[in-house]
Amino acid sequence: MEDRGFRFLPGALDPAAQAALAAEVLAAAKAAPLYQPVTPGGQPMSVRMTNLGPLGWITDAGGYRYEARHPVTGALWPPIPETLIELWNETTGAPAPPDACLVNVYGPEARMGLHRDADEADFSFPVLSVSLGDTAVFRLGGPSRKDPARSLRLSSGDVCVLSGEARLWFHGIDRILPGSSRLIPGGGRINLTLRRARAL
Repeated sequence: MEDRGFRFLPGALDPAAQAALAAEVLAAAKAAPLYQPVTPGGQPMSVRMTNLGPLGWITDAGGYRYEARHPVTGALWPPIPETLIELWNETTGAPAPPDACLVNVYGPEARMGLHRDADEADFSFPVLSVSLGDTAVFRLGGPSRKDPARSLRLSSGDVCVLSGEARLWFHGIDRILPGSSRLIPGGGRINLTLRRARAL
């Protein structure tokens, strides 16, 4: 499926690749522990978060931005798994690798309001999203928050690319379907969002 730069690649990762990637991400989360972020307005988000790569996206009272260190531990973020670098190269055609991978972990009640990824230096670079674990009901809108939105179920191993016109479309997660996957120990969903935060 492709629509003005939005591409949906169902089952892009097979079960073995999903299991290996989930294990690698969960191991990295031991070095960069998951934490509950807050919005600049002080509202706690329902997801837990960490990052991989040279830069990590964070939100707190200081605003939305990229930082090289974990806001709780002060340590550098672990590297982005090579599997994700290869997936970026295969699916995006971008002229440079990602330098940030946001890891959002959704429990059964977590969701993500409509937003767009707009904290990067160069919007010509795409956003690549990888779903692992429980299925999510994804909402995809348009360039305005008020644009009509459609729903799409994202299952474990599915990949989405936002590029071109769709790069700045609003999108979010309405809900998680608990128990729809056994990939993540204890259940839940991991979403990996690869971006290029810096300009070339």
